[in-house]
Amino acid sequence: MTFELDQTASNNLLDYFARREVDVLALTRSLVERESPSGDLEGSRAVVELLEREARGITSVSSATRVPVGDYGEHLLVEAFGSGGGGDERTTLLLGHTDTVHPRGSLAERPLREEGGRVYGPGIFDMKSGCAVALEALRACAELKIAPRRPVVLLLTCDEEAGSRSGRALVEREARRAAQVLVLEPPAPGGRAKTARKGTGIFTLRAEGRAAHAGLDFEKGASAVLELARQTLRLNELCDAARGVTVNVGVFAGGTRSNVVAEEATAEIDVRFETMADALRVEESIKSLRPLDERVRLSIEGGINRPPLERTASVAKLYAHARAVASALGFDLGETSVGGASDGNFAAALCPAVLDGLGVEGDGAHASHEHIVRESLARRGALVAGLIATL
Repeated sequence: MTFELDQTASNNLLDYFARREVDVLALTRSLVERESPSGDLEGSRAVVELLEREARGITSVSSATRVPVGDYGEHLLVEAFGSGGGGDERTTLLLGHTDTVHPRGSLAERPLREEGGRVYGPGIFDMKSGCAVALEALRACAELKIAPRRPVVLLLTCDEEAGSRSGRALVEREARRAAQVLVLEPPAPGGRAKTARKGTGIFTLRAEGRAAHAGLDFEKGASAVLELARQTLRLNELCDAARGVTVNVGVFAGGTRSNVVAEEATAEIDVRFETMADALRVEESIKSLRPLDERVRLSIEGGINRPPLERTASVAKLYAHARAVASALGFDLGETSVGGASDGNFAAALCPAVLDGLGVEGDGAHASHEHIVRESLARRGALVAGLIATL
């Protein structure tokens, strides 16, 4: 029988998470205390070891596997609820990451503190609180004797903040198995879920010109800096606000001295888009750039990094279900579209139903004032558990 989130079940979930709030917060604090910037092997291992130990203490968990990534870190794959009561082997995938953007030593500068119902700490919002809530949702279903219809997989990667070079393959593998993907990234302001995310492209444009003395032989030089400055204007023309397309030359470097016509220059380009059609169009335009000064040679590296998470009919249906679960729990779950990308973008290319931004409410991702709202722990945990139970 499929579990239904009636008023009794809703109250049971809310009561459970209210009782467990101190424990969930304690685990969150312990995760934050183990600093794990992307590529910090020791920090990654410490966080994953703690999460693995917690996962193995949950009766519904059948396996917790650490996946080493060279000298970079470790991913964690947790499987729970066996083959499901209905025999449907397609899974519900919970997706998150354990790495942060904060360098080691940030905790000493900004120690964990609670003030005005907010708990501050580097990486607590993005997204160590989400990791803790995901495990507690599995525990809640087990403790309340809720048997989800589908197997549940929790995948926490260690390199999301650095582009998911190794994590992407795991995300894509698990997304192929999934009926739906629930991403525990932080929500948008107001606790809103993210039903659309822009995709990203990363390119490097290099120019090789001809050096010359800027005073004696200016005409004999071919400036790589001038060429890339002109190309920057071309790239800016690819922006289309109405379609959500942005092209940003964020890093520009070149030349050696002010009295030398620059022989070399480099530009690093960030591209954002809402649809794959726009992604391919912009990518082709960038790769088709030709020098305005024929004496300068251009070379282009890079490409589309993350596809977009588009608000398809399947995404809208999953969001409507999540909003109904939230309503049963006594709150409204809004939605929005955001410019930043996550591992949910990779999942969206292979699983039609992806809902992002289901983590704990707060603010300040990647910033010095990063924090979560303590009172949101119970309702966000109940929401994730309710989704696991009813999908």
